[in-house]
Amino acid sequence: MTSTSTPSLRQTICHALHECRLGTLKLVEGIDRDTLCAQPHPDFSPVGWHLGHIAFTEAYWLLEECGGQEPLFPEYRLFFTADGLPKAKRVELPSLEFILDYLAIVRSQVFQYLETAPLEQQERLWRFILQHECQHGETIALVLQLHRFEDVTTHLPIFSTTPPLPLSEIEIPAGEFSIGNDSLDAMDNERKIHRQFLDRYWIDRHPVTCAQYRQFMEAGGYHKAKWWSPKGWDWLQHNWVTQPLYWIDDPSFDNHPVCGVSWYEAEAYCNFVGKRLPTEAEWEKAASFDNGKTRTYPWGEDLPTEEKCNCNHLGKIIKNKPQTTPVDAHPENVSASGVCDLIGNVWEWTSSDFAGYDGFEFYPYSGYSQTYFDGEHKVLRGGSWITRPWAMRCSFRNWYHPHVRAILAGFRCARSE
Repeated sequence: MTSTSTPSLRQTICHALHECRLGTLKLVEGIDRDTLCAQPHPDFSPVGWHLGHIAFTEAYWLLEECGGQEPLFPEYRLFFTADGLPKAKRVELPSLEFILDYLAIVRSQVFQYLETAPLEQQERLWRFILQHECQHGETIALVLQLHRFEDVTTHLPIFSTTPPLPLSEIEIPAGEFSIGNDSLDAMDNERKIHRQFLDRYWIDRHPVTCAQYRQFMEAGGYHKAKWWSPKGWDWLQHNWVTQPLYWIDDPSFDNHPVCGVSWYEAEAYCNFVGKRLPTEAEWEKAASFDNGKTRTYPWGEDLPTEEKCNCNHLGKIIKNKPQTTPVDAHPENVSASGVCDLIGNVWEWTSSDFAGYDGFEFYPYSGYSQTYFDGEHKVLRGGSWITRPWAMRCSFRNWYHPHVRAILAGFRCARSE
């Protein structure tokens, strides 16, 4: 999006909000009340809460804070705020029809306000609201995935009909680069741009594939403490698992990225192969650095599309079939350094704790990022196959506790000299 002229900016924002909403609504077509209200995982709120929260957040910031309007449906204010009821208490929801009406009424008034809003002063907030809906739309898709995905017993195939990709890593030379993002799209935790020096390192050309991860499983990876950190092994003893959450026992998935692993599982695999997880700075340099310049996306400046990377598939969740693609399926999804499949497909765990950069200033409220600067959350990068294009870029930072495996997360390995 550009702000070369106010009319063009209004049209662009209006179009983006409309397209984003179409994807959100498509997710809940035909949803029943049990699926709307149930909490299938303690880390995630019900689908219906996320829908209501999207409406509340848009109304609060754009209509109340900017437009000076009275609150819409004030009786639901506490219920749909992020710091209101705990997740387990968010199951007593109004009907889907009511929530959809709430979304529609808010959006109608937002579009009316957009016609006269002073975008020169508010543009960053409008971009935040767009990305906020993208993020909650992805969470809705995750919750639906949990509802629909049946955990199955793994029977490892004797052989695969898919030739495995050759193991390959890219050398990233030592030197300084610019990390972070100061654009109006940037969320508060991406700011500010700063220079950082990294020693020479090597990073895998592709994310770890199912075929590669199978070797860890076959070697007893889930049964041998030697590859696990003390915290990871303790987690495993209390959460006995033997495969990734979204594991598919199908050789046709061999060259797809492994999907549905916790940070602890990713760390254990890296130990198994004698490598480590990259830091988020190493990941970002491999993704964005281009001969002294910085790219917004690995391929350049064009917004992500389904042709460039595996993204934006909110309406394509199929029972028991995560919609990942082979890690070499999108030849344009390659950085100047030669690292592939960095954006889309699966979020990638890094070794870094989620923290603010020097000079961090919260926006638009402290609870968006700052609350999670607690040393307990790990950074993920890149986006998944359901991430919307407006919430994807090399600098975008996601964060979760290291035990969480319900997200569409994989990883790639790195090593130092």
